[in-house]
Amino acid sequence: MSDLSLLPVQFTLLSLLSSVTGLRAPLMPMHNPCSGANYLRASPSSFRAADGTSFYADKLCEEEECELPAEDEFTVAILGDLHLDPRYMEDYHEGRKHFEPIINDAVTRGVNACLVSLGDLGESKSVRPDETAELFAGTSECHELAADYLSSFGVDYEVIGGNHDLEGIDEFATDEANLEAFLRIHGKPTPQFSRQIAEKTLLVGLGSTIFRAAKYTSHEVTIDDAQIAWFEALVTEHPAEDGWKIFVFTHAPPIGSGLRVLQENHVVNGCCWLNHSGGPTTRKFIELVRKHRCVKAWFSGHFHLGQDYEDSITFPTIPRELGPYPNRGSCVFAQTSVMRAGTSRDKRRQSRLLRGNKDGFEICTVNHAAGGTVRLDATITYTDSNHEIGAYAHEHAELTDNVNFVKVYSPSEGDECYIEYDGDDLSIDPIKGNCVGDDTIAWWYMSSGHVLGVYDGRLIEYCPSTLAPLGLVVGPDELQGKRVLVVGSGLQECRVDNAARISVQEGMEGADCADSEGEEQAVLLVDDASGAVTVVQPNEDGSYWRKIVRNKMIRMKEKRREQAAAAYARATFEVESAPVVSSWGPYTSIVGTAKTTGVPGLTKEASRQWSTLSGSKMGEWKVVGQQIKKTFAEIDQDHSGFLDKTELRQAITALDPTCSDTTISEMISSADSDGDGKIAMDEFVKIMLNV
Repeated sequence: MSDLSLLPVQFTLLSLLSSVTGLRAPLMPMHNPCSGANYLRASPSSFRAADGTSFYADKLCEEEECELPAEDEFTVAILGDLHLDPRYMEDYHEGRKHFEPIINDAVTRGVNACLVSLGDLGESKSVRPDETAELFAGTSECHELAADYLSSFGVDYEVIGGNHDLEGIDEFATDEANLEAFLRIHGKPTPQFSRQIAEKTLLVGLGSTIFRAAKYTSHEVTIDDAQIAWFEALVTEHPAEDGWKIFVFTHAPPIGSGLRVLQENHVVNGCCWLNHSGGPTTRKFIELVRKHRCVKAWFSGHFHLGQDYEDSITFPTIPRELGPYPNRGSCVFAQTSVMRAGTSRDKRRQSRLLRGNKDGFEICTVNHAAGGTVRLDATITYTDSNHEIGAYAHEHAELTDNVNFVKVYSPSEGDECYIEYDGDDLSIDPIKGNCVGDDTIAWWYMSSGHVLGVYDGRLIEYCPSTLAPLGLVVGPDELQGKRVLVVGSGLQECRVDNAARISVQEGMEGADCADSEGEEQAVLLVDDASGAVTVVQPNEDGSYWRKIVRNKMIRMKEKRREQAAAAYARATFEVESAPVVSSWGPYTSIVGTAKTTGVPGLTKEASRQWSTLSGSKMGEWKVVGQQIKKTFAEIDQDHSGFLDKTELRQAITALDPTCSDTTISEMISSADSDGDGKIAMDEFVKIMLNV
């Protein structure tokens, strides 16, 4: 075994000779702030500039004569979340113009080429607000516009469905009817696809099939059992040992990919990964990648994040003979950005470009914000002996010049943030007597096998198999300024040796212990100032992350019921407005995005009760209400009865020019409770009270 394979590195280079580029790359260590391990990344000075629109012309042509390409040459243009809006097509036309010479360079010289769209084709709001409130995403009109656009690139296209592609809730009554329209309009026989792009090279896609019937958030991307079975059969029947290479495309990435996710969005809402809340099916995809070395790359979108981050591309980590974690098989995972500025979370407008042949492949960025320049991000080569891959990560100015472009912390076995138990003692103090702050990082195993950690001011649950984030347990509102403790809570006679690291095996004696999964423990939040102690109770299935975000259909129906109640109250009591409240059953929140976990009066200080408002106080509140109503009308320039985010942003800035974009975005997000992108009167009141 080579010395390189013995280093504690993020990925092992199994081949230092590239028949594609002929490069030999000196290595520079990069340090993980929470680990003693160094990550190997290639020196920027050792790489040639990325080939752009004349890649095949330079490769195949000499003066006026060109060689014919080999049958194994291929090029794939990859588009992330489109969210087409017929009112704002300029960025899409510009993006297509950037790809035209790249595709033409391949097609005119006989190279196999196609386009792949990663779904979420339409904007999830009304595109004609003056005429209708119908959401555009998922409608027939949306898919027809997308089909016209995707077919205009001059090559065949493949498309897989994202969660929003079945959001035509006013046009279609069921997910099945919506899916049928999606497939028919795009000429797809099934949600999945398989296309042979070159000799022994497959492009494979899996599409989301659930929106209305989502158990939790509608933003979760769900691959059904039939597709999973189909995919498993496909990778089994095309083994790496026979020379097959498979490139996979899904809207969201699989858990275990290691790609960057947003803590305040996808993590807290439980929608990062394929089949995020699906238990065993959540891990099925990475398990297949680990087992089948034919899967060489996996492209996904979903996060609306650019491709400049250190973890926008992740690489295989260790050879399979060294163990399963954090093994990513032979697969490189690549995040894909967006084309339109209005849909980006970080102001980046980028797409992916994949070029390859029998010897390996390259992953590039097409930067639409910089005139369509092409940047080489990674070069991957295949070895002849065992079909493993070597990976080079190419440095670029965006990464080295911006301090924010570093990896988001994720636990890894043996890093310095892991908290160990002291012998058989099941009580630990993960943050060592300190209160939780924004910089606190720690993680540990519970005796049940579940994994918890503190990061970014939140208590997070992680997947035991991959250590990828699963979801929010306690939000910053409830956690800041408190200590986190874990104490043993089981019966003394139920104790077992080494309970802190046992799996889900019972191994206990006595009837009282029959249902236990290891020694019981309690997670406590301790407020030293007030002396209050909060117990963080797990869910019924033993997990801890809070599945409190319901799907969009349920929330819309709830809102309609409230509107009906308000209409009844106005007619019955002959008043302009009447208070309407709801009972929520087991839920404590009606939000579409989980921002907080505290419950007023229970885990955080109760707000002033309305019942205490009387006499002159009520009169004062009435005046305030009238002022807020007047302000709302002044901001509502188009008199739609709703404020869009542009109107609201202008108003807040006028009120307080020093208010930062981050603060404004947080105020808007916290008020937009139903996630429809518009601010209603009741949501506006929340913003004004926060101000």
